[in-house]
Amino acid sequence: MSLETTKTEYLDIGDTRFAFRRLGPTTGMTLVLLQHFTGTIDSWDPAVVNALAATRPVIVFNNLGVGTSTGATPDTVEQMASDAETFISRLGLEQVDLLGFSLGGMLAQVLAVRQPSLIRKVIIAGAAPRGGEEHLLAVVEEAFSRGAPDVRLPLFFTPSEASQRAGRAFVARATARRQDRDPDSGDDVSKPQAKAIIGWCARKDEGEATLRAIAQPALIVHGSDDTMFPSINAYNMFKAMKNAQLILYPDSGHGALFQYPETFVAHCLTFLDA
Repeated sequence: MSLETTKTEYLDIGDTRFAFRRLGPTTGMTLVLLQHFTGTIDSWDPAVVNALAATRPVIVFNNLGVGTSTGATPDTVEQMASDAETFISRLGLEQVDLLGFSLGGMLAQVLAVRQPSLIRKVIIAGAAPRGGEEHLLAVVEEAFSRGAPDVRLPLFFTPSEASQRAGRAFVARATARRQDRDPDSGDDVSKPQAKAIIGWCARKDEGEATLRAIAQPALIVHGSDDTMFPSINAYNMFKAMKNAQLILYPDSGHGALFQYPETFVAHCLTFLDA
């Protein structure tokens, strides 16, 4: 099964329901994917998810209030991380690896600190540390002003022809699923998530305590020209973490992992299998 065809499953916890999809083999260390600002299950790149799922169990899910998950979207990174932790634990997973993209990379940092026995390894793509540099609203507003056929083209990719060509290929892949597709996010998701991101970056972390508390092996991946979360964020995370590797992809923006899906997957697998 693939991300484009796998059925959506639901996990009910009290009055709330998490939507998720499960891919790959039934045995092995599960890789849980944490999504970006306003993103849903169907915002992931099938080229990335399907390739990762070729050798390991992969779970993609919508956190509370997103897509077909119920509940209200929280306005703090910490609460979103708590909700993700609840989801992972209630699935009965005793230990997992994490891949967090953008906002998801912030959740991954919190989870790695809070649950060192649950989280084995962490991949952080296109994110910022607590107190990091962000230009979320300005970049999103600028991207919408360009009138592109898909806002992700100016938002995730650089203006170069090569990057835009890769962006168009990504959009085609990410919109391939037609049945049982998640609805796009509205203000009830974007507003609290924006508040969470801005609050995360506005609150300085004395002595980079959060990053220094992450003991798990970490792979940090970033675009060379990410305008939403500049690449200095990736370097600062790399320097502060105890056991981190850093990769910067050339001529790439916020969606570097989608511009170079084969390369990104190869780097992830090398890291996870080591």
